[in-house]
Amino acid sequence: MGVSEEEIKSIITPLLLSGAKMLDKHCSKCGSPLFEKNGKVFCPICEHRKKQEKVETKSVEEVLIEKFETLASNLPNNVDELSKYLEVMEKILIILERYKKLEVKQ
Repeated sequence: MGVSEEEIKSIITPLLLSGAKMLDKHCSKCGSPLFEKNGKVFCPICEHRKKQEKVETKSVEEVLIEKFETLASNLPNNVDELSKYLEVMEKILIILERYKKLEVKQ
């Protein structure tokens, strides 16, 4: 699959600005130029696409746990905000419990 304009703008341009070196070799899968940064040669497009696939294939459980952990690591000091966070965290735990029960039944 070829490289779209959007991928060039959002992936390749920032790489160049960060000091990565574009090589005169191309990826055999997508045709993108290969890059070298910190001694590592890679295809930025294929790496980005792999990351996107991983994000898309996360289970409901993984997403809920990530959200819970994000909330837990960013608890506010304000009591009113804290109670809202805790409410949401409690709801996440309830949903997780229900989700696990559904998985067991299937």
